[in-house]
Amino acid sequence: MQFDVVVLTDNELLQHNENDWYSRQVHQEDGLVVTALSRLGLKVGRKDWAETGYDWTQCRSAVFRSTWDYFHRFAEFAPWLEQVGRNTRLFNEAGLIHWNIDKHYLGILAEKDINIVPTIFVERGDARSLAHVVAETGWEDLILKPTISGAARHTYRFHALDSERHECTFGELVEQEAMMLQPFQHNILEEGELSLMVIDGQYTHAIRKTAKAGDFRVQDDHGGSVHRYDASADEILFAEAAVAAVPFDVLYARVDLIRDNDGQLAIMELEMIEPELFFRFCPEAADTLAAGIARRLAV
Repeated sequence: MQFDVVVLTDNELLQHNENDWYSRQVHQEDGLVVTALSRLGLKVGRKDWAETGYDWTQCRSAVFRSTWDYFHRFAEFAPWLEQVGRNTRLFNEAGLIHWNIDKHYLGILAEKDINIVPTIFVERGDARSLAHVVAETGWEDLILKPTISGAARHTYRFHALDSERHECTFGELVEQEAMMLQPFQHNILEEGELSLMVIDGQYTHAIRKTAKAGDFRVQDDHGGSVHRYDASADEILFAEAAVAAVPFDVLYARVDLIRDNDGQLAIMELEMIEPELFFRFCPEAADTLAAGIARRLAV
């Protein structure tokens, strides 16, 4: 067996480019995980998940960290996940990854009394117009996005009266994939979005993401910024309860939440596939992650 744990990345992030801030940041984060695992006496490697010809049976386990091209290559990723998962233990596990890829999971959380941002799902092939669906919601300021997406792919904010401007885009998208509508959450403009890291069932640290002026997207891909944040007791309890409601063993999760338009804590997303966990703000959380992996491998 070559490795006890492989830290998974994608090809573009495999090599360290000291001249690129993004590459430095990724390698700092992944490096904290590699170091924490190595300190526990585990044999650790770091690989592109899509490396051609690699024999994944040579790894006891693999942990998803910066595989941020998977949603652009899902036709390759899905069979890879099935094949590798037969012989290599995955963290998080393949069943959870499939569950978390599709944001229909938000409806399942709502059924378990976890407050989510109100969401309407429009299934693939739905023949209704966008204007028709929007009229049924009664919402005036809306967000439209696919149920399977990442990095704000095909995410649109619009007013109900402007639905017709997005009809062609909506029609083309819904022919290919399920979509979702949500009322725009106005607190995100002033307060941003909170991300609480829950590792091995326990809160470790948090950050606050804010959008650049004139935008609503908090991702750094779109000019958003990240700040250290000290979560309150009620935010911590809410995040841990949301993760506990997931019907799988969750090694790590990033709980993205806001105060909704009614002032209540609400889940935007639970990120449990390859979320950035912002270890640079709390390096000891990497040790918590490593300990959780080591304990699971010992069973």
